[in-house]
Amino acid sequence: MIRKLKASDNDRVMEFLKEEAALNLFIIGDIEAFGYDSDFQELWGFFGEDHDLSAVLLRFHNSFIPYAKTGTIPVKEFSKIIKAYPDKIFLSGISDLVEKFENIHGIDLGKKQVTYFAECNTDKFLEQTEFEIKQANTEDVDRIIELRAGIEEFHPNPNAREILRQSMETGTGRTYYLEQDGQMVASASTAAENSMSAMIVGVCTHNDYRRKGLATAVMQKLFKDVMDEGKSLCLFYDNPEAGRIYKRLGFVDIGLWTMFR
Repeated sequence: MIRKLKASDNDRVMEFLKEEAALNLFIIGDIEAFGYDSDFQELWGFFGEDHDLSAVLLRFHNSFIPYAKTGTIPVKEFSKIIKAYPDKIFLSGISDLVEKFENIHGIDLGKKQVTYFAECNTDKFLEQTEFEIKQANTEDVDRIIELRAGIEEFHPNPNAREILRQSMETGTGRTYYLEQDGQMVASASTAAENSMSAMIVGVCTHNDYRRKGLATAVMQKLFKDVMDEGKSLCLFYDNPEAGRIYKRLGFVDIGLWTMFR
């Protein structure tokens, strides 16, 4: 049986998701921030014959994340929900789950990207920086989007500006940045911050300022501030060079994550 989840299901849902809290960072964070009654967020649960919750599907704006603990996902039922959404959709999640939605008629998944999913629970590898690192506010949103737009590796979500502003206003995300020559040249953000963890996203450096350690300086300041609040960090990467940098900062790989954009 599948049905839309509501606030009265929260204890049951959180108990289910927190068994793999890092992998469910986005779903947990969005539930804590926006609950079950928002017009831009919906959640559905799949219940087995024993009435136990066995899978969850999140819609946040036009992005969907499915999750099932056993590795068995109700593809047919979740696909029907996704197909009913009229706009272009973004699908992401644990690789062996979301890849089951490939080649489903009526779902245009776009370009596929498989990344490593890494987690950090220690700050012992972080160093102090002499650069002046600033925390962005909503007035900086356009500058951040402009910086990201110039990065070839980035695949901007059409709702990126709204999502970034919303994350700052709700405390579910923050962005730190560094300026040189009067312009923003490096930045890093968190997303889906919740009571236990935060996802690192949007790490970027302007093409003209690369290989100077600027993004690393921004990350170290951001990482230290988040971990001082008792939270662990998670991130995706697919670039081996970036992976080496993250591992020097204390990250370890815990799985694969697939995004269709």
